[in-house]
Amino acid sequence: MYYDIIESPVYPILLAGDEEGLKHVIFLKGEKQVEIPENWVKNKEFFREAERQLEAYFSGKLKSFDLKLASEGTDFQKAVWKALCEIPYGETRTYKEIATSIRKPKACRAVGLANNRNPIAIIVPCHRVIGSNGKLVGYASGLDVKEFLLKLEKANQ
Repeated sequence: MYYDIIESPVYPILLAGDEEGLKHVIFLKGEKQVEIPENWVKNKEFFREAERQLEAYFSGKLKSFDLKLASEGTDFQKAVWKALCEIPYGETRTYKEIATSIRKPKACRAVGLANNRNPIAIIVPCHRVIGSNGKLVGYASGLDVKEFLLKLEKANQ
């Protein structure tokens, strides 16, 4: 597995993946420090395109990513993550709306858990999911990051 750490306007981001595709995009924030396994190899060149697209996203120029993804999860998690990718840039959906979209209308909490376990932040836009009351709730990297990403997208719609 290859990895690199890039800078972002909020916190450094760990990118990890292999020939199958990008497997992790993780904000390295506070207590959420990630221990990089010894067998991972630092490879900046491997992530050149992902870094370019993330920079364009943060500058408000990119609204849709075109990267090969290879996240690992259960079938249910993958269904949720696919539904997240269908939320348009600058818009939000509730956990209930995501549950309904994957034909599991009573699985709101399970959707929340799958959302929390999303290994590919930003690109699989779990930050676009909000509570049914319209409030920002639950984001693995912290509500400050979620709020930043949503404001960024609103400002660049």
